[in-house]
Amino acid sequence: MKTFHLATLALALAIPVTLATPAAAQTEGGQAGMNSMVSANPSTPEFATQAAQGDLFEIQSSELALQPSTGAATRAFATQMIEAHRKTTTDLKGMVASDRINVKLPTAMNAAQKQMLTRLQGLQGTAFDTQYRKDQIFAHENAVLLFERYAQAGDNAALKGWAANTVGELRQHLEMARQLPEE
Repeated sequence: MKTFHLATLALALAIPVTLATPAAAQTEGGQAGMNSMVSANPSTPEFATQAAQGDLFEIQSSELALQPSTGAATRAFATQMIEAHRKTTTDLKGMVASDRINVKLPTAMNAAQKQMLTRLQGLQGTAFDTQYRKDQIFAHENAVLLFERYAQAGDNAALKGWAANTVGELRQHLEMARQLPEE
């Protein structure tokens, strides 16, 4: 199961993966290759792209959570995520424009995020809440890792400072997601 999460992490972070299946990742060489890719520090364009795509997933999945969710805690969390990730989207767009960061921010999620959203769209009630919780934990674990790595080794000072300031809020989101009721 752990190797599956690493493969999914790489997809969610839009990192090229040569592994065909989770079973392939269980080989010693496959696992070492995966670990080295996941631990690589993102470039400025990679960071900005992945951060923007993460926000898109957070907003769209949380907007969806306001409809089929049966849990008040899930709806309250989703409302907070929409507001918070719209803010980080606005912040990121402003930084890219003002600091002349040479990247065109994506307007769509990556393939893995689209797949996660499609899976959520097929669920309702407690099944939706359970999957949404899992996806939020996963997405925020990825976001925390991405922002920590860029805050430590990023090459754009303004974006690096923003990543360092934002990672604390992302950690709070992660803890909030972990505290959502398990169905």
